[in-house]
Amino acid sequence: MRRADRLFLIIHALRGRRTALPARGLAETLAVSLRTVYRDVADLQRSGVPIEGEAGVGYLLRKGSDIPPLMFQPEELEALVVGTRFVQAFAGERLSRAAGAALLKINAVLSPELRERSERSRVFAPDFGQHAAIKAHIDEIHVAIAEARVVVLDYADEKGSASMREIQPLCLAFWGGAWTLGAWCRLRRDFRNFRLDRIRQCTLSAQKFAEDAATDFRAYMRAMESASR
Repeated sequence: MRRADRLFLIIHALRGRRTALPARGLAETLAVSLRTVYRDVADLQRSGVPIEGEAGVGYLLRKGSDIPPLMFQPEELEALVVGTRFVQAFAGERLSRAAGAALLKINAVLSPELRERSERSRVFAPDFGQHAAIKAHIDEIHVAIAEARVVVLDYADEKGSASMREIQPLCLAFWGGAWTLGAWCRLRRDFRNFRLDRIRQCTLSAQKFAEDAATDFRAYMRAMESASR
């Protein structure tokens, strides 16, 4: 994360709060050290941002520095909070950090009443203990999809038989207990779904694949819809 983005998030996290925000909470959300948070806050204070508090106690933005609250209905806000919890529990580290940062921004500009409502939500998404390798695969494949990069998989099927697959990744899907990767398999010359917990190794190639009407995401969705009938 760029330092400018980090400073922006710190200011937004402090806006509208009634109680001091501990530096440790900021550090965990921003995925940086406590020392970095202390240094960033000190730099903001020196630049004229009206932050009160100190290390070990917490920080507040001086009263009167708030910005207008976002116009969310309570149910809309709860949907965002619950969605963020699911992302943090089940997605990769990159999306988890992004979801945490997004929620931090939202909470920073909510009215006190809406912020309290969001904190009272009793819909949770406990992490079912995903292996760290699966979360790493999610991050890697997410990048590959965004950049249209070919991926090489060392994959084991349901019987444990291993094979090497060169694929064109198209989408990731979560089915409530397992993640799958939808892709065009160059070995089988067809669309395939790969379970992430059966991927032994995932390697992103430097090779990129071009959009093709016969092998792109739309074609994949048509194939899946046809197979489900």
